[in-house]
Amino acid sequence: MSTYSKIALFYSRAYDKKAKADRESAITKARDLIGNPSKYTKATSYGAAKYVKNIEYDPKTGEILTTKHQPVFDEQKLREDEKWDGYYAIVTSELEKTDNEIIDIYRGLWKIEESFKLTKSDFETRPIYLSRKDRIEAHFLICFIALVIIRILEKLLEYKFSASHMADSLSHVSCSPLEENWYLFDYADEITDEIKKKLNIDLSHKYLRLGDIKKILADTKKI
Repeated sequence: MSTYSKIALFYSRAYDKKAKADRESAITKARDLIGNPSKYTKATSYGAAKYVKNIEYDPKTGEILTTKHQPVFDEQKLREDEKWDGYYAIVTSELEKTDNEIIDIYRGLWKIEESFKLTKSDFETRPIYLSRKDRIEAHFLICFIALVIIRILEKLLEYKFSASHMADSLSHVSCSPLEENWYLFDYADEITDEIKKKLNIDLSHKYLRLGDIKKILADTKKI
């Protein structure tokens, strides 16, 4: 390493929570893989396979082989990964800046990079299937508003869930009309439960009347 560089080490509780939230989907997938190995191949088990011991693949088809050993969850690997959650090491040539200044700059750059990734993947900013300028601008405006909302929600929920995880969860929350102003809600998870707890927005009811839905929407404007 160059003598004209310095290293700033720090721990962030928010990054700790984010790392655990980002890992949760891989853990869930790993446990499902163990219970249903025939559902997966070498390609589709990517990201989850590192938390599974005794996993073997057919070299030709990529299918998981279970004839010799039964796959089991690798608790030791999980504990090893969790041990470093929230810790960061930054190498920089900005020798005149303090450690706190370097950390603040890094946090800003990291947040910007994550926002680009979030808008492109979760909010489908690109590709754009529009040609008129006003519609293209409207498309980007909607994506930007969605990003602002998810960032605010991320903070209100104390960074317990990643922005990508929340966006995926909320994209599944929808309702279907039944009859006589009654609507069916068929999705709920830990994120909608946390929204109810922190923001008093109750999305847990399976059936709601139109008047109840309008009241929920009106109450959200007071937050």
